[in-house]
Amino acid sequence: MIVATSVPAEQRVILKNVSWQTFERLLVDLGEDRATRLAYYEGFLEIMTPLGEHENNNRFIDDLVRAIADELNLNLKKFGSLTLKRESLQQGAEPDSCYYIQNEPLVRHKQNINLEIDPPPDLVVEIDITSSSLDKRPIYAALGVPEFWRYDGQKLEIYLLQEPILIYNQVSQSRTFPWLALDAIPRFIRQSLIDGETATLKAFRAWVREQQ
Repeated sequence: MIVATSVPAEQRVILKNVSWQTFERLLVDLGEDRATRLAYYEGFLEIMTPLGEHENNNRFIDDLVRAIADELNLNLKKFGSLTLKRESLQQGAEPDSCYYIQNEPLVRHKQNINLEIDPPPDLVVEIDITSSSLDKRPIYAALGVPEFWRYDGQKLEIYLLQEPILIYNQVSQSRTFPWLALDAIPRFIRQSLIDGETATLKAFRAWVREQQ
């Protein structure tokens, strides 16, 4: 008899009572060439390893964001899972993808980002299919990220930063791409599983042009 089993999209470990110094040492010891992503918030350390479904969704959303920038002739600086942290706040996280769009001219010449002096990314994307034990919204809000997308494998949630209190409000419209329907990205992700990624990206580009 064949028994169907579900494969998780991520593997997560949460550690408590971890010092900021330990988080910093782990970042150095693990290096940049790794699959795991770390997040630190008030003594909690999350270590996440993305698996197939997670990475497939992340990379395809990245393709869609790049296609938007290309079709709209926007300069986009991509930093992937850049380590976003501020020692002064003792908070940090490594998103699945992050982008400079409005602030792209300010970091265009940079290969490394220091949030103590540089602006945060304009858009951060997190894939959270098996649900995280660590809510990243307070981290990205404290770091001043203006827009945060969370995709759970079914729906896309968009959060905009409310200043000066630095909390996120869930909204139905992106500030970066105000014409983008909330269900568009999940819809094209589903389409890619039927038609293939190349054909779907072509269809998405045509759809973006129609929205302008």
